[in-house]
Amino acid sequence: MTQQYNNFEREFGWEDEIVQDSSYVLLEPGEYWFTVTKIERQRHIPNPNSRSKNPLPPCNKAVVTLSILNMEGDKKEITYNLFLHSRTEGMLSAFFGAIGLKKHGEPLKMDWNAALNSVGVCNVKKAISTNGNEYNDIGFMVYADEVDVTKQLNTRPNLLNQNSYPQNGSNQNYQQPAYQQPQQPNFAQQPQQPQAGYQAGQF
Repeated sequence: MTQQYNNFEREFGWEDEIVQDSSYVLLEPGEYWFTVTKIERQRHIPNPNSRSKNPLPPCNKAVVTLSILNMEGDKKEITYNLFLHSRTEGMLSAFFGAIGLKKHGEPLKMDWNAALNSVGVCNVKKAISTNGNEYNDIGFMVYADEVDVTKQLNTRPNLLNQNSYPQNGSNQNYQQPAYQQPQQPNFAQQPQQPQAGYQAGQF
């Protein structure tokens, strides 16, 4: 009975017994489906001690949290910094292209609210920190119209707010279906609930 009870989420008492250890998930390099679970607006301030000859000047910065669920059911969250500067315009285009909001060669007005809860494909790599530990980082984003669904090392998230991807393992062109707003019950003056994952300082 105790083992069965431990399978459910619950609040701990101050003197409860604990047993489960923390586990660090390290993804193998490759392509993965991701979900955008959080976006924060911040400001990039150059490090005055940087040895770079041409550091990126002060600019707005979007701190994007990408959630990846591997085939074993382990969740990995990777923070991805997007700098709103002309030097990194290609990275911004690739991000919005990966979630299906931008096409190659076409202009796009960045819509960060639409990006939240979207899905896409990215390349995950392993990197080494200054203290010698391995960690996961984003190598590059894969444009939605270039996704080959036979290459990902996990399954595509099943979300309501997601963009259209080819399901036949090919890279053929496709058209994104028109989104239809679901019918809502006609309740009088019902207060709107905040969007899941939205916090102060986010979009």
